[in-house]
Parts: sequence; structure tokens; C-alpha cells
Amino acid sequence: MQEARVLGTAVSTMKHDSMVGSKLLVVQPYLTDDRTPDGFPLIALDTIGAGKGDTVIITSDGRAMRELLQADSTPARWSVTGIKD
Repeated sequence: MQEARVLGTAVSTMKHDSMVGSKLLVVQPYLTDDRTPDGFPLIALDTIGAGKGDTVIITSDGRAMRELLQADSTPARWSVTGIKD
């Protein structure tokens, strides 16, 4: 798990069946100092309602993703698991 800041949303005209109805966010992971970007921005699935500017917790846990989407296979890698207060 890692902290990231939501930069905005992404729009897709076609999605894998497992991702239909899910919101896509563009997130920027940060190092533990909350200032230094950790790599390039990522696309993450959001099922909890995060918005632009929110600091979120993201994960790339495949098992959690499959359970979240209720699908045996999905191309999605990153998901938002929480919003930091």
C-alpha cells in the first residue's frame, strides 16, 4: 500500500467487463515525506468516492482487486482502498 494524491479522473470509452461502472482516477504516488513524487502518475480504480486533491491509499494487490470487482480476472492493477483524513 502507498499514499498518493488524486490529480483527476480518466475517461475510457471501452472497459474490460470487470471494470464497467468503476470510476478511474489519475493518482500520483508519493514517498513518505508526502512531497516527493514516487514515479509516474498511475490509473487507479475508485469504488469509495475519492475526488481531485484527496490523499488516498492505493494498492496493487491482485487478490484484493479480484474481490473488489467480483471477477476472477481483471486487467486492473491499482485500486483506491482508503482516503486519508
